[in-house]
Amino acid sequence: MSAPLLEVRGLAKRFGSLRALDGVDLTVPHGGLTALIGPNGAGKTTAFGCIAGAQRPSGGSIRFEGIEIAGAAYHRVARLGLVRTYQVVQPFAEMTVLDAVTVGALLRRPRVASARDFAATTIDALGLGAKSATIARSLTIADKKRLELARALATEPRLLLLDEVMAGLTPTECAAAVELLRTIVARGITIVMVEHVMEVLMPLADHVVVLATGRVIFDGSPSDAVNDPGVIEAYLGRP
Repeated sequence: MSAPLLEVRGLAKRFGSLRALDGVDLTVPHGGLTALIGPNGAGKTTAFGCIAGAQRPSGGSIRFEGIEIAGAAYHRVARLGLVRTYQVVQPFAEMTVLDAVTVGALLRRPRVASARDFAATTIDALGLGAKSATIARSLTIADKKRLELARALATEPRLLLLDEVMAGLTPTECAAAVELLRTIVARGITIVMVEHVMEVLMPLADHVVVLATGRVIFDGSPSDAVNDPGVIEAYLGRP
């Protein structure tokens, strides 16, 4: 059996007396889509922040392709091939779509011409080619989410952490996003995805990890997750 792409052990994050993460273990194999779910306040976004280098963990180990990255700077983690998107999109508001994605491509393609060419190809693949000259702040929510995803993909990641990419989308936009995610996984990019739209997420997921109050309460298949008493209680409360 090959070593996992990402291995998190005992991940802890404290904010004063609050334990946002309390000994989280997470194993992500190469390929496929892992769903990281749980009720509001469970610690999902905090876990993403610690894994991607946006926040320094209070304890624990995070190994990406065998390299310890706990506490490493965001740009170093991105250069290794692990990047994230944000629940609240953060576009470079005054840049064009093409320029914003070029910024991501510059991580591995220091020649501007090469970075722009790769950015243009990435934009086309995500259906934003016709809007390459559009200023980011004027895009719809759905297109801003595509832009954020394009910027992340332009860094040529091995592992992509997606934080609620479906939030705020219409059913038609969600269906388009699902097909896009299938395409990304088919290209060999591994995805860990936080999402609240369960009817969209569960058919996509190969593996499900459930957090509640900063701890893992379930780790297994999507079919087992939806029938697990602990998972049901975390979402719906005791009967």
